[in-house]
Amino acid sequence: MADLVADAAGRAPDHPAVIDVTSAVSLTWAEFDAAVSAEALRLGEAGVAPGERVLVRLGNGAAFCVAVLGALRAGAVVVPFGPVAVERELEIVLDDCRPAVIVTAEGDESAQRGAAARGATVLPPPDLAARAGAPVADRGAGGEEIALLIYTSGTTGRPRGVRLSHRAVLANRAQTAALRPAPVLPADRVLLSLPLFHVFGLAAGLLQVCWAAATVVVTERFEPAHVADVLVQQRVSGMAGVPSMFRAMLELPPERLRAATAGLRLCTSGGAPLPPQWLDDFRAATGLPIYEGYGLTEGGPVITTNASDGPPKPGSVGRALPGVELRLVDVEGRPIDVVADPDPEDIDEDVSDPAQDTGLVAVRGANLFSGYWPDGSGGPDADGWFRTADVGFLDADGDLHLVDRSSDLVIVNGFNVYPREVEQVLAELPGVAEAAVVGVPDERTGEAVKAVLVRAEDADLSEDAVRAHCEERLARFKVPTVVEFTEALPRTPTGKVARRQLVTPS
Repeated sequence: MADLVADAAGRAPDHPAVIDVTSAVSLTWAEFDAAVSAEALRLGEAGVAPGERVLVRLGNGAAFCVAVLGALRAGAVVVPFGPVAVERELEIVLDDCRPAVIVTAEGDESAQRGAAARGATVLPPPDLAARAGAPVADRGAGGEEIALLIYTSGTTGRPRGVRLSHRAVLANRAQTAALRPAPVLPADRVLLSLPLFHVFGLAAGLLQVCWAAATVVVTERFEPAHVADVLVQQRVSGMAGVPSMFRAMLELPPERLRAATAGLRLCTSGGAPLPPQWLDDFRAATGLPIYEGYGLTEGGPVITTNASDGPPKPGSVGRALPGVELRLVDVEGRPIDVVADPDPEDIDEDVSDPAQDTGLVAVRGANLFSGYWPDGSGGPDADGWFRTADVGFLDADGDLHLVDRSSDLVIVNGFNVYPREVEQVLAELPGVAEAAVVGVPDERTGEAVKAVLVRAEDADLSEDAVRAHCEERLARFKVPTVVEFTEALPRTPTGKVARRQLVTPS
């Protein structure tokens, strides 16, 4: 994967590679390549051997980019980790992957304590001005060797390390680049305010830019007014984000938002479902569509996308990338189109799922991971298929619609409730700005449906009105029995709703 930088430097040595807005640092591809080699040498001098783990705990910026690619050039396995993660989360990951080196900002006491307890070396961020005095020897990493060890968010339990090989990550870059038009072209300047430690920002963002030898514009934080300035000042043509980022941009004055986005060629969204109303609002305000895709860490990460040569389909995440196969299966892994139909007398029309062909999303392709750390367990089956925890259905055009994650199911008296279905109904109610649904313990039904709502500005919305609205549109067991209002929904660093925080009363 480190060859991506060397190849780009060979094609366009003087073209801007990384523009770090926060630190006002800009590197051409030739400078970026040289800094990566210098970092690989520094890690080698620190004793990092091929296959050992290097944990990179840095914020968005050029230093993060150099640290990651430098570790890859040194033949190491990169463990990107969020700089704002709490010490408990860091301890779990350190115990699991046992890195030889931690690259982090000076003054990171959590990393210092964790490293001292495990015999790891702590290094400061790379020197962006450093240059290797001689070519860096090939450390032999590539192919099926593990390149990235990315820990899942842990929203449903203990974080697990996803082993992504050089083969998988590069295959996904090629699959994404095969789309027409390609999402990243050599002339593009792509804004990444996404956390680069997350697979979306790192692989689908930074590494896709490397593949195309384009330019990445990195901001340390996302703040709508700041991003609006950066879009104009850096002549950004592509913006990748999670839905909440595009929603936040709508808070800008309309004239400023339209002026800021006038130079954009493509807006892509992932990481969480994009509410159709947000898509419509953004298009009305800017004239730009948002193209939604679907991915997961285990897929390197991109699995599907709405084709950018036509209008996006609201509510759909599109079709599988070239070279990726997708099908829907039952809990035993059998394709749902070959599972015997149930006896009509056994179907209760009042509680049946409106999407009759709903199933778990299963995928197959060269982009899939090599199982979970450390032993590769839980990876694709003998036929190459990996069954995800995501529930969806295919419409008449063959486009995928996600219903929910099976792990987020709320089970009321034995009946499945998909939170997203209830959330969509709640979003139809005037006065609701955002809604999230979770399951909470209930002595009578096992679980009950809880809705947490953010009121729109100046909205006068009561619990009784919410329940009455839902009773008209949902089966009785899907209607929220607990309704709470809050100023804002809690979110993970990647923009997803932190559902576990909603289970306890606010």
